[in-house]
Amino acid sequence: MTGLTRGDLGDLNLFRVIARAGGFRRAALELDVSPSALSHALRGLETRIGVRLFNRTNRAVTLTEAGADLLTRLEAGFGEIEEGLEALNRYRGKPAGRLRLNVLTDAARLVLGPALSGFLAAYPDVRLEVVVQDDFVDIVGQGFDAGIRFGGRVPEEMIAVPIGGDIRWIMVASPGYLEKAPPLEHPSDLAAHRCIGLRMGTGAIYHWEVERGAEHRVVDVAWSVVLSETALAVAMAETDGGITYCQEGLVARQLAAGTLREVLPEWSSPGPGFHVYYSSRRQVPQALRALIAYLREHAGPGLS
Repeated sequence: MTGLTRGDLGDLNLFRVIARAGGFRRAALELDVSPSALSHALRGLETRIGVRLFNRTNRAVTLTEAGADLLTRLEAGFGEIEEGLEALNRYRGKPAGRLRLNVLTDAARLVLGPALSGFLAAYPDVRLEVVVQDDFVDIVGQGFDAGIRFGGRVPEEMIAVPIGGDIRWIMVASPGYLEKAPPLEHPSDLAAHRCIGLRMGTGAIYHWEVERGAEHRVVDVAWSVVLSETALAVAMAETDGGITYCQEGLVARQLAAGTLREVLPEWSSPGPGFHVYYSSRRQVPQALRALIAYLREHAGPGLS
């Protein structure tokens, strides 16, 4: 292979996407093309260069030694190209380009939901893709420009920028549940109640942290049900399903309407708010800088 054509560059980038995604099917979904088209393009590239880049089986696609070596070199090369294109934004009137974000479900509702329409109206040349995912992922390895997580849960090698202030965590239940439930005057009384547990993106069940003044307790009960989605837990609590633990901002509407009541309000707990985080080793896109500034200025209720 003596010279690169435009088609070769396109196929090499497809190879990067397939390697990052870990297979043709996931890469095809990301690129909005068919898996067979990707496979055909990759086979054509391997034929032209005379080297196999992937080992293919019915169950998995893995890089060959040659493929792994090529990927390392391409990441460096395409990284330079992407940074060169990003540098052109200094000559534009407004930021432009594509941003990929990986965002917690709660952050999507509380941070991005109220702000995205206004941001895109202010910056019409920015194209956003938001993946809502509670599982913790390697944002660089999976091709994201940034992520949004709670402060304190961001990898140390990343740069983290806070959006708004601390978050108040509370326990809530419906009036109907509380009317029929046993007395509840202290966190120790929760053992006699139906408590809705939450499994975090790490796979661990979160044990509620509550505090009153200098007192601090970690609630560990026999959960009546364990869920992996906060909105489902809130919906269950609204229908007399038990007590759940969540950010105050997520249930502000229900508290105002009276469909939920705060349980043991003197035992709420403050925690670090949301942070946008990104790699410290890459040039920060102008579009990402604009998004961070916009989110910090337009932090929704309960976040400022």
